[in-house]
Amino acid sequence: MHKKAMTARALAFACLIGVSFAGGAQAQSYPARPVSLIVPFPAGGTTDVLARALGQELAKSLGQPVVVENKPGAGSTLGADYVAKAAPDGYTLLMGAVHHTIATSVYKSLHYDFQKDFAPVTTVALVPNVLVVNPKLQAKDVASLLKLAQASPGKLTYGSNGMGTGQHLIGAQFERAGHVQLLHVPYKGSGPLTTDLLGGQIDMSFDTITPVLAHIQSGKLRALAVTTNQRSAALPDVPTMEEAGLKPFNMGTWFGVLAPAAAPKEVVDRLNAEMVKIIRSPDFTRRMAEIGAVPIGDTPAEMKARIGADTANYAKLVKEAKVAVN
Repeated sequence: MHKKAMTARALAFACLIGVSFAGGAQAQSYPARPVSLIVPFPAGGTTDVLARALGQELAKSLGQPVVVENKPGAGSTLGADYVAKAAPDGYTLLMGAVHHTIATSVYKSLHYDFQKDFAPVTTVALVPNVLVVNPKLQAKDVASLLKLAQASPGKLTYGSNGMGTGQHLIGAQFERAGHVQLLHVPYKGSGPLTTDLLGGQIDMSFDTITPVLAHIQSGKLRALAVTTNQRSAALPDVPTMEEAGLKPFNMGTWFGVLAPAAAPKEVVDRLNAEMVKIIRSPDFTRRMAEIGAVPIGDTPAEMKARIGADTANYAKLVKEAKVAVN
């Protein structure tokens, strides 16, 4: 073999070994400093609760602090945009949710592509949504609520975590399925939404179970139906929307962790392994049951497939419901 050709091959082989070693070394040395977990909603909502529960345990397994940062606004898209533009080194992560798959179709001026600009790590949990009303509202079940809404079109109000979030789309689906017209009131998150619902400033919400469970149990809020096609173990006596007569109706909310798209595969795999171990642990499973959540802990590929399917499914509903934000 020609001497120059041998030298070129040797250099190429050395470079290949170097790249492989660098990738392995990066995974072994990660993390060398605190990790930021961005929550695109205010404190107090399900996204925040799950992020803090996961972050607390992840800090132990990684040996570095996991700092939860709340960056709310624009229906969860401001926080997502922040992470999409962050350095792809695994030190800035997003606690994403189904809301981001909906925002893809709702917002016309997003500066990121949720399917292309993020690397899925794992789905943390699925949480059913529940239709709750302020007890002052004279509605004991879905049927009586529909009668009230039909009698006063556009007068009854429902709150959501923001334009284009899961709660907003569930409300739109409720209107279509029940042939009623409600007034949508968007908030920046579940915290301020629940405060106004308890105070009677709005009539109802379709929020996840987590932020309203204690208020349902204390009688401060009345649960009429869960929005999934199976009852929640946290609210076994509350019927599903389909049991209440609205068919088909099967809409819940998933929450999961994502990194910027160019994050090293070795780092994403390390994060996935650590998180799945936490999510499937007996202690974490018990904590999730207490807040009405079902732990998942899937692979990056499985989470990517979930995102793709939901993006397509919600695009159809967004179009049918004529929901859009400029």
